[in-house]
Amino acid sequence: MAEVRYIARFEEDFPAKLRFIPGCPAGIYVKGGLPDPGVKTVAIVGSRACTQYGRSMAEYFASHLAAAGVQIVSGLARGIDGIAQRAALDAGGVSYGVLGFGVDVVYPEENREIFDMIVDRGGLISEHPEGTPPVKRFFASRNRIISGLCDLLLVVEARLQSGTSITVSNALEQGRDVFAIPGRLTDPLSAGCNKLIAEGAGIARSPDDVLRALGLCDEKPVTTRKKSGRGGFRVVEPTVHKLSEKEKLVYDSLDLYPRSVDELIRQTHLPVSEILEILISLTMKGAAKECARNNYIKML
Repeated sequence: MAEVRYIARFEEDFPAKLRFIPGCPAGIYVKGGLPDPGVKTVAIVGSRACTQYGRSMAEYFASHLAAAGVQIVSGLARGIDGIAQRAALDAGGVSYGVLGFGVDVVYPEENREIFDMIVDRGGLISEHPEGTPPVKRFFASRNRIISGLCDLLLVVEARLQSGTSITVSNALEQGRDVFAIPGRLTDPLSAGCNKLIAEGAGIARSPDDVLRALGLCDEKPVTTRKKSGRGGFRVVEPTVHKLSEKEKLVYDSLDLYPRSVDELIRQTHLPVSEILEILISLTMKGAAKECARNNYIKML
């Protein structure tokens, strides 16, 4: 089991990115490791009550950025935070969780497995002593550490008034780049992101937009790494070019928002039996996912 260590602000190991932020903590408790100061870091944040679109985007961006060697930082909260951090780890990357409670406390319980994984392949960070329980005001104050550790803040999904806006304000005050993923104009959970873009935040249309802002984009398609049966990781190339003509037709009719089988039938004019057969094939190839009964989303 990893030991917990305390690093005071004046010590050499204290993260340089935090040293000069407004409200720099006097010290931090660390379980596991700290972000490598020589490696680009992206903080991914968003709503706890995320939509399927938000989940898909968090997984898509986090896995591709992690596969490109970017460190992922977030708050390990329910929703976007935990989803992004799990996706980064599943892609073979590293991730760091900044907590509003002690590093020996697991909250929410549903993220226990992610906590254990992060200690092994990243680290847990908090300004609060071991044993400190989750307290609402601590979650808002830890946001300055999340943004302070990153080079770029990526907002996946957020309401107009939410805790994410605190992190954005911190990031801007600290001189960090802020990007947001656009969403539907009628979706309240995308209203915060759309507003940020309207006010001048970077538009994250793909992971390459983020990598380009970090100076890392080589203009090549980003591959992801997924777990192999032997406990290692295998490279997964984009699958779209391997689809048959009819599979491509159905794939192009899918969206990052759920589409029902009936909608796909109307759009493709294919019989239901053939649609279902193609959806099974797309799911097996990792190009589609059933998110609810007879409802599918596109996997990028």
